Amino acid sequence: MVIRPLGRDEHLEFVHSRSDGGSGLSFLQCPSWGAVKSGWRCESLGWFRGSELVGAGLVLYRSLPRIGRSLAYLPEGPMIDWFGERTGIALEDWLKPLVGALRQRGAFSVKLGPKVVARTWSAATVKQAMADRAYRRLGDVPADRIDERADELSHRLRSLGWRRTQQGGDGFSDFQPRYLFRLPLTGRDQQQVSAGFSQQWRRNIRLAERAGVRVERVDEAGLPEFHRLYAETAVRDRFTPRPLEYFQRMFDAINAEDPERIRLYVARRGDQPLAAATMVRVGSYAWYSYGASANEGREHRPSNALQWRMIEDCLADGMNVYDLRGISDTLDPAHHLHGLLRFKVGLGGEAVEYLGEWDYPINPLLHRAFQLYLARR
Repeated sequence: MVIRPLGRDEHLEFVHSRSDGGSGLSFLQCPSWGAVKSGWRCESLGWFRGSELVGAGLVLYRSLPRIGRSLAYLPEGPMIDWFGERTGIALEDWLKPLVGALRQRGAFSVKLGPKVVARTWSAATVKQAMADRAYRRLGDVPADRIDERADELSHRLRSLGWRRTQQGGDGFSDFQPRYLFRLPLTGRDQQQVSAGFSQQWRRNIRLAERAGVRVERVDEAGLPEFHRLYAETAVRDRFTPRPLEYFQRMFDAINAEDPERIRLYVARRGDQPLAAATMVRVGSYAWYSYGASANEGREHRPSNALQWRMIEDCLADGMNVYDLRGISDTLDPAHHLHGLLRFKVGLGGEAVEYLGEWDYPINPLLHRAFQLYLARR
């Protein structure tokens, strides 16, 4: 196999050919994501077996000042046949040419994130673990489903010189989270989905309705309003907010690729915005990407109403999965991220652990220096 650069249309066509809602799909591997990430250079690369395009990846490059070498990062990618079941291609035949191509482009290290599910826990299992407090972390809870192929893939990656990125203390990887929560939708209607919600979730949806909370889809002109709520949320939940320009760039780039790919929803009571969220869709897979809520009016449960409207739209449009993105793996009720886990588990879906992010240090010294820099940020 050989690797060569892909044009935007060629890359996008490959993404569409794989956009059936499978777990290997990610909007972070669409060409538009490169335009979102200012401060990074981007390039689309394709794996060719003869004339056949069999894999693709969006590579983001982050240069080290004054050195001229870069970190090469493939967020939640690349889109390749990780187990070789569809193509018969061995793992080393995917990764060796990738490392060679990125070495030639001046990369000191390669980071990638296989979109491969290793373990799955039902919402019922997570709730039980949260209630009995026998476990401190989700990763310690016996999983309902384990994919042994993922464990074999981990061993194979290590044998090829790749190293799994160390997680932070709250269970998140350094770039993308390893643990996520998702709601399967295939073959289900509104009644079946809502029946899986916790009693508290259903009660909160009715409470929001009685309080007069309404949810509407708005265009990018609503981004300043969203960002005001997002800034309030950042202070309350103790994270550093992205600037308004980031979201404006996101909508411009993703809408240019597909006008139905990214959406913005706002929940209001009267004229007062109480909550807002963005959703990204590729094929039959949808992601809740950013959420925000006001400090006032939370007793009217606008966030529950907002999520329910987004799920209703996913069902109406035939989505297979609604992905609520990252969760912490902590089961400590005193942890500041525990409420996020409780909120998402109430939807009755499933928690999943992906294989995590992996590094290949082309230049071990520069790789180590970069890891120290990240640890001190």
